[in-house]
Amino acid sequence: MALLEIRKYPDEVLKKRAAEIIDLDGHIQKLIDDMIETMYSAKGVGLAAPQVGVSQRLIVVDTSLREKDNSLIVLINPQIIAQEGEILSEEGCLSLPGFITRLKRSEKVLVKGIDRVGKEVLIEADGLLGRALQHEIDHLDGLLLIDRISPLKRELFRKKYQKIKK
Repeated sequence: MALLEIRKYPDEVLKKRAAEIIDLDGHIQKLIDDMIETMYSAKGVGLAAPQVGVSQRLIVVDTSLREKDNSLIVLINPQIIAQEGEILSEEGCLSLPGFITRLKRSEKVLVKGIDRVGKEVLIEADGLLGRALQHEIDHLDGLLLIDRISPLKRELFRKKYQKIKK
């Protein structure tokens, strides 16, 4: 296993819709292992393949340190097939270090995908797990937190980012 570089805003790979995964070959299995190691090393609760420079529809999520009933989830080609309610909560992102914002998300989601051995899975989630699944699937669609905030907050973020970058 190897630690991968987490891509940061404004890296172009973060803005593209990721491609579906067709074959669960050795390359994908290694990518899964490397993403898991990278997520844990960065102390994140989720990571999407585009965040490590791979534009494919793969996410890993583990909220077990904060929610006892959860464990590591690997999802290939995930999609939200149902959602309900709305909740406002704080959210951050490994690709936007230091940026935390309050964001509305669906309170509950039903996500369909394939696990690492090719078995179809359905996950009904709320709380941090539901939020993390929505966040990581956003990455697969080329969306970042800043794409979901108001234009004013987005402009403030960009100005702050430009100062940090200099």
